Formats: sequence, C-alpha cells, structure tokens
Amino acid sequence: MATWEDVRRLALALPETGERSSYGATTSWTVKGKAFVWERPLRRRDLADLGWAEQPGPVLGARVPDLGAKEALVAEDGVYFTTPHFDGHASVLVHLGRIAADELAELVGEAWYAAAPPMVRRRHPRDTG
Repeated sequence: MATWEDVRRLALALPETGERSSYGATTSWTVKGKAFVWERPLRRRDLADLGWAEQPGPVLGARVPDLGAKEALVAEDGVYFTTPHFDGHASVLVHLGRIAADELAELVGEAWYAAAPPMVRRRHPRDTG
C-alpha cells in the first residue's frame, strides 16, 4: 500500500521540484510552480457524483500527458478514477492505497514530465535506457 511518504520521496527526488501546502490542509508537489501530484480529498459534490457515502481512503491527484492517457488509466479497474470536476483536464485521481509501488513511481515521473515547462524538460530529458 502506497503512502503519502512514498509520494513525497518520489516527487522530491525529481529535478527542480518543491512541496507546498494548499489551503493549510493539503500538500502538492510542484515543478517550477506547477503542481504535478497533490493530495485530493473528495468534496461532498465529488462523493455525490460518484455515488459514494464517504471518502474511500487517501486520494492522489496526478497530471497525465493528455486526455487519451487519462481515459486509458480510468478504464483500468480499481486504481484510477475521475470526477466531473476534472472533465476536460489532463489529470486523474488515484486510490493511493491500491496502487503498486512501481506503478506509483511511474505515475509520479510521468506527472512531473507532463507538468514541467519545456525548458526544464530539455535540461532533464527522460532516461530512455
């Protein structure tokens, strides 16, 4: 089961990242000021839209490269989901307690790459090896 400490460790290991608190209650990890992963407690409206009575455990928000990637992840069973709040936005919600460690590492790295400005990506190209 992945934890917030796992997310923190993975996110802060990436180049030019930072951590900030939002609204005094949640944490987001940023690259050059742009959030790439963040804590995302579900709001009452989210729960109603999903037909859930309560928060199902910790939820991570993560940028993805595009809406096609989002659709592919959400189509997988059990780990990824979305709400109408994120319609048209290239990001997914993740049941943190259901994602495998290696999958979380890949997701955080891809989220960083999706959010990083082009200049930062050029300074830190993906390892293709």
